[in-house]
Amino acid sequence: MTDEYAAQVLGRPVPKDRVDALLETVPARDRETRPEALARAERQRRRWATQVVVIDELARRACAQRGPLRGAGNCATSHEGAAPEKRPITALPAERDVADLGSIVAVALAHSPAARALLDELEREQQIPEEAVYDYYDRNRDRFLTPAELTRGADPFHETSDLLPYAQVREGIIVELRRAAGRRAFFDWLDRARADVVYAPGYEHPGDPSHPDHEHRH
Repeated sequence: MTDEYAAQVLGRPVPKDRVDALLETVPARDRETRPEALARAERQRRRWATQVVVIDELARRACAQRGPLRGAGNCATSHEGAAPEKRPITALPAERDVADLGSIVAVALAHSPAARALLDELEREQQIPEEAVYDYYDRNRDRFLTPAELTRGADPFHETSDLLPYAQVREGIIVELRRAAGRRAFFDWLDRARADVVYAPGYEHPGDPSHPDHEHRH
């Protein structure tokens, strides 16, 4: 019954209390005072939180299908139906910049060991051709000027400008390109996986135009 679940993933319910548990860990960022505006903000916050919980559920299922993942931690052992991990948004690994992922995915990564494990695994799977690495080096010369050239304000695309040796920066470029490719793979997976989700009334995506107060804010 829709009064018991927020969404169904492949026909299996995601209980509303998982959404409620997440809302307790993420403070409201809206500071509305008018009753109607506050009610709208809370409706959108509930829909937003539902997306985070759904991503956690989808990622758990993806982890289970893939088997044990390196670095999965709680992903492999988390019991089905549990709420996403209670941890502050600032608890993301320091080396991962998630600002460009949007608030829904960023919070899912903060709260869901399964989502983090899946993203890490997708990054590891990416094969970056050598020609793509060198092409990045050649097209982004401004990032690889030597300190002396930076100090004198050299034109990075002038043929006489000194660059850091390709061999010295190659591994860093591979890490960056693999991370970008892994994120694209994560979003591709999420778009496909969401196609099997059915939401209960009041728990739709906050940008779903089928409800009157939708907004597309990530």
